[in-house]
Amino acid sequence: MKIAIDIQAQTLTATLKPNSVAVNDFLALLPLSLTLTDYASTEKVADLPKRLATTGEPAGTSAQTGDITYYAPWGNLAIFHKPFGHANGLVKLGTLDSGVALLRKTGAIDVTIRRIE
Repeated sequence: MKIAIDIQAQTLTATLKPNSVAVNDFLALLPLSLTLTDYASTEKVADLPKRLATTGEPAGTSAQTGDITYYAPWGNLAIFHKPFGHANGLVKLGTLDSGVALLRKTGAIDVTIRRIE
């Protein structure tokens, strides 16, 4: 499954992982307009309108540059523009296909996330 992330008149694409309860819950929220903010100089984060189910997902993971994740303890979306070590409660949803440099801009970024049919 592919999604588009519209940022500042540009569109990034991402590939979501298959057969995931968390991904299916995330897809049900789309289209979604969010404001991504900086966190730990490593990722952009935004609260989601509802928590995602994580049944069957690993208890945690390490994030790589370009990973789109869900941090279950806080209920937020996190898109990593730098790698990060293992975090309990971090669920990988997918990976950006390209364009991670747009997320390195400091400050808040308004985005729209939508399915690509």
